Amino acid sequence: MVVLGSTGSVGSQALDVADRTGIKVEGISGYSNISLLEEQIRKHRPVFCAVKNDETLRDIRVRCADLDVTFFAGETAIGDMIHESSSDIVLNSITGKAGLLPTVEAIKHKKRLALANKESLVIAGEIVTALAKEKSVEIIPVDSEHSAVFQCIGSEPKDRIKRIILTASGGRYFGKKKTELENVTPSEALMHPTWNMGARITIDSATLMNKGFEVIEAAWFFSVPLDKIDVVVQRESIIHSMVEYIDNALIAQLAVPDMRLCIQYAVTYPERNAGVIEPLDFTKLSSLSFGIPDTATFPCLELARIAFNRGGVSTSALNAADEIAVKAFLDGKISFNYIPELIARTVDEAPKIDHASLDDCLAADEWAREYANKLVGGNS
Repeated sequence: MVVLGSTGSVGSQALDVADRTGIKVEGISGYSNISLLEEQIRKHRPVFCAVKNDETLRDIRVRCADLDVTFFAGETAIGDMIHESSSDIVLNSITGKAGLLPTVEAIKHKKRLALANKESLVIAGEIVTALAKEKSVEIIPVDSEHSAVFQCIGSEPKDRIKRIILTASGGRYFGKKKTELENVTPSEALMHPTWNMGARITIDSATLMNKGFEVIEAAWFFSVPLDKIDVVVQRESIIHSMVEYIDNALIAQLAVPDMRLCIQYAVTYPERNAGVIEPLDFTKLSSLSFGIPDTATFPCLELARIAFNRGGVSTSALNAADEIAVKAFLDGKISFNYIPELIARTVDEAPKIDHASLDDCLAADEWAREYANKLVGGNS
């Protein structure tokens, strides 16, 4: 297995799964936290490692001079590593737009793709899924919600699906109104009630943008129209998602909130191996509570649907604007409530392009970042 983004939250958990299940890690990539990357190399002894640039390459080579590792650096590093690897599985857990081209590289090299980088489908879902079909490559979802849907669907024909129901924790501020969120601080917003995740995805959970991205992902993953994808708040994060069939039967996947289950299933599919997470004990559950997403207070969920329906490069602009907005909030430059406004304004002004190419998507991403940064400056 090759793990991209190994020093991040999902990547680190993927290495833990590999360690617990005896899966050989042939390659890893890490573009930050070089100290952790060195620890991972020493523990897992990969054959290959990809890093960001020549400066990082010099550093990691000195740190690992006693180990037999082939390093790659620069823009083509991940592609070069995938090309050299004999592994048939690539797990992409890189965060943000940076994960898109590695997704494309994995598919071009006909590797099964365990996909945790949601931006690959948000930015260029039509292109990625078409390429996977052309190359006969399986894309197995790693996100807990899409893994749940994938398991619930199994071999059922698509025409039997009435709707997909994605569950959401509701994030840090479920039940709050907009006026109560005016003075939210980054440190407060980063305290997620059930999941331990990276900073950006935690803020996206709080704004419901993460769920908006997941709606877009589900449309591409499962080839279903947006009007067949609903969202329900499930505060305990025990029900990871559900599928309702035309006979009104509901099939749900339940487990403790632990990403290692989704990772394990993605890399061992279609097999199921002994679990690496603790079993769910129903006797310890006081309740399973549900709610309706408050899109008036948290409009990002609907912004994602609007961008998807507009087509073209709108979802590329959506993701780019969100990355800029979240970073600006974490840096104290904008308020929590300004995040959706900044995103909406950027998407509204995005170029109108039909039948967008990968280059079009990437160009729209760059345009949206520049535009969103101007909005950040104007709001400072």
